Amino acid sequence: MPDARRTDAVLLLVALVWGSSYLAAQTATAVLPVLVVLFARYALSALACLGLAAADRKSGPWTRDEIRLGLPLGVTQAAVLVVETYGVAHTSAANAGLIISLTIVITPLLDRTGRSGGLPPAFYAAAGVCLLAVGLLMSGNGFHAPRLGDLLMLGAAVIRAGHVALVGRLAVGRAVRPLRLTTVQTLVGTGLFLIPASGDLPTLVHVGAAGWAQLLYLALFCSVFAFLAQTWAVQRTSASRASLLLGTEPIWAAAVGIALAGDHFTPLTGLGATLLVTGTYWGQAIERAHRARTTKAARSVPSGARGTARPATADPHVTTAPTPPALAEDPACPSTTTTTPTSV
Repeated sequence: MPDARRTDAVLLLVALVWGSSYLAAQTATAVLPVLVVLFARYALSALACLGLAAADRKSGPWTRDEIRLGLPLGVTQAAVLVVETYGVAHTSAANAGLIISLTIVITPLLDRTGRSGGLPPAFYAAAGVCLLAVGLLMSGNGFHAPRLGDLLMLGAAVIRAGHVALVGRLAVGRAVRPLRLTTVQTLVGTGLFLIPASGDLPTLVHVGAAGWAQLLYLALFCSVFAFLAQTWAVQRTSASRASLLLGTEPIWAAAVGIALAGDHFTPLTGLGATLLVTGTYWGQAIERAHRARTTKAARSVPSGARGTARPATADPHVTTAPTPPALAEDPACPSTTTTTPTSV
């Protein structure tokens, strides 16, 4: 298989795995308390990340930035997952995956790193299409009060966008390796959920093979594998192509929900799904083009009269930050970009 097709296949697999994570989380929370699911997911992810970090002896010691950034980002990441997991427990897996994709159009509103001035009016038109789409998704069989799970997923999208913006603000120009940063974040999340979940931890003893399979899938495939595969693939393709392929996550979430969970799309929710996917892709394309124009204009200004610009974000799960020239020769930081996931 040619390298380009192999890379595309890996990115689509990551999107599929992330899209399936909503049904896996929904299934796990059906047999376990939400906080126990979160603790188990974080703890298993942390063990896997620690093992991989220990095996990677060529990368050298941990940097101060990896720990300093990992601590606050671990807290915001945990906030994303706790709201997201409670939300998916109270709505359909298809709706959860579609609504969370609003992160794509909310993030540029919060993150102005590397971009001067406001966004083009067309971006707000795309955001309006997305809001209309969410209203249709929440309507179900007819217009009624939104379900709790849908509102929680909407909140999770806002928090996730804030997390992505924070990653972009903190990671610019820092010597941060993705695996090390993720390891710190998983350890922080494990510590945060240990005490709240401690009272219900004995329930893990009574979970059958199916329950443990869901937890392992969430931790090892939807977290560790997807993150490492995403990092490998994004470094081998363009930001636009990675964005297009990883942006299919909500489509896979809907497909998995319909095929495996029996989710049903009424005409209204079907229209909402179509509008949401269209609106997010449209908004993402507008923001990416606007950021590219801003970066090009900044480079035309004499050095010393401009700030540091950050390249276009590849997708809602990835934030790219430029590495200073001094770090490009460091064997511990072989890539000129640092890629950080927004969720475990």
